[in-house]
Amino acid sequence: MAILAFDFGGSAVKYGVWNGQEMTDKGKFTTPKTWEEMKASLLAVFLGMEQEFEGVAFSAPGVVDVEKQMINGISAIPYIHRFNIFKELEELFNLPVAIENDANCAGMAEIYEGAAKGKKEVAFVVVGTGIGGAIFHNGQIAKGAHLYGGEFGLMYLSEGETFSKLGTAVQMAWSYCERKGVEKETFTGEDVFRLAENGDELAKEEVNLFYEYLTQGLFSIQFSLDPEMIVLGGGVSAKEGLLDEINRRMKEKLAHFELNDFIPQIVTCKYENDANLIGAAANFITIQKNNE
Repeated sequence: MAILAFDFGGSAVKYGVWNGQEMTDKGKFTTPKTWEEMKASLLAVFLGMEQEFEGVAFSAPGVVDVEKQMINGISAIPYIHRFNIFKELEELFNLPVAIENDANCAGMAEIYEGAAKGKKEVAFVVVGTGIGGAIFHNGQIAKGAHLYGGEFGLMYLSEGETFSKLGTAVQMAWSYCERKGVEKETFTGEDVFRLAENGDELAKEEVNLFYEYLTQGLFSIQFSLDPEMIVLGGGVSAKEGLLDEINRRMKEKLAHFELNDFIPQIVTCKYENDANLIGAAANFITIQKNNE
């Protein structure tokens, strides 16, 4: 039977139907301003589908505490936090509900049907404005004792700065703008990459630092968690030549530390736009199987 999946985003809520093979009947609506409006919008989608579902799956921002049935932390949707959201949604649909953090869902999509299919030990690293991710141990999400597992962006890299501050193309662009003395939105990461390719010396410096810090962070993740595979997600994962440059620098670091047992397997994600929806459905399926 099908699963209805929703992905809570700060500006839009995406939805779709997982039929066991693909995500169909996809759509989205603007993120409502209140919880009551959100519930009304969710129910309207549910009733509009005119079919039976096994359950409803959600991808959401924040720290999802399954035991306490709530979402902690902070996000761009403040009204979904710190109450029993599981219970309210189950009552709304009169169906089983599963909720998981959005980065964990994106990672689950790669484990379930994506780049890491068949792998058991995986680190999923999302590189956007900041850096997030998910850890998978024995094929299951490993959240850690305080539910902060996979918050790779909080790792210290250099002079008190974090991985999120140093290892993203967005931050690279902001640094370039600051050094140029212009507004930080003047140039994007794509602009800086292009400027570097055209010989701009300052852009070349910033691109070099971006790759160096990104590789340093991935090196630390590899030798802290020892995953079979690191999967990179986020917009920058689609950049041509990204993996070649990371792998070149990774090999240099391995040689420097005389680590020659293996070469870390780093790949880019298979899913982009539908990753959170597919992962939410995969999470629901996993929970139902574990409860059998």
